[in-house]
Amino acid sequence: MKVETQVELQLYSSAHDEQLKRFSLPQEQEQFTALPIEMLEVHPEKHPVVILSEQVPVGFFVLHASDQVKEYTDNPHAMLLTSFSINFTQQGKGLARRGLEQLRPFVRHQFLGCDEIVLAVNQKNIPAQKLYEKIGFQDTGRRKIGPLRKQYIMSLSIE
Repeated sequence: MKVETQVELQLYSSAHDEQLKRFSLPQEQEQFTALPIEMLEVHPEKHPVVILSEQVPVGFFVLHASDQVKEYTDNPHAMLLTSFSINFTQQGKGLARRGLEQLRPFVRHQFLGCDEIVLAVNQKNIPAQKLYEKIGFQDTGRRKIGPLRKQYIMSLSIE
């Protein structure tokens, strides 16, 4: 019987810096997201989150509570998820799915009052679309033109 490693979400702290600086992505993924080191600025409306496996950072994303969210939803209680990535050396182990499966309880605990997570995924990024759908994100039918053409706006209810 295979035992799965422990995966958890944690708000970013500078203790994660060394591992996050070592993140790499293949070129075909870099076009769709940013490396964690580029997104570590913390302020009241931007919340970097680290996916840990056995206490080691293996993934990263940012939750936004800024006016930028209004570009994706009319819900005043929503947050925007951006810059999702899994370190290339850790891909293919189910860590992205297992980390995102914890998104609802994490947001309920860390961001009281948030009842929806929205994100934009590039129409060409089929693996990401499938991952988000497995977690429970739904295509809202809204579209946004991003740096690399059309993006699908997806939503996850936190309730």
